[in-house]
Amino acid sequence: MPNVSELMTREVIKINLDERLDKVKEIFDQYKFHHLLVVDNNNALCGVLSDRDLFKALSPNVGLASETARDAATLNKRVHQIAARYPISLPVNASLTDVVKQLHEHQITCMPIVDDNQRPVGIITTKDIVRLLHDKIDTAEANI
Repeated sequence: MPNVSELMTREVIKINLDERLDKVKEIFDQYKFHHLLVVDNNNALCGVLSDRDLFKALSPNVGLASETARDAATLNKRVHQIAARYPISLPVNASLTDVVKQLHEHQITCMPIVDDNQRPVGIITTKDIVRLLHDKIDTAEANI
């Protein structure tokens, strides 16, 4: 079984607490992932922002012909207003079992991986776990 450092995605996009939601929307629109790691001024992990958090915070009319000034104003909210604060995280030396237990116990879909200074160095999502299991099943079936 691979360890956390082998499975995690190392190229994470971090965003500051005071960033506006229009920037967050641009990032989610540009990239095909579902979580941003929120960092403080010391680059330490202090929150997680999912695409679902963003969609709940924005008016459903943003970007439509029916958008009003009030709808557009929802893009001016700040990350700290909607991000999940004080996220659960694990160190790079954690086991995959630790990740799965935490994801299940807390009913979350991503696990930030941090260094000794609580700075994000990667992320593991439930999609990563499913991909790993799929690959293991494919390998096992190929050996039958």
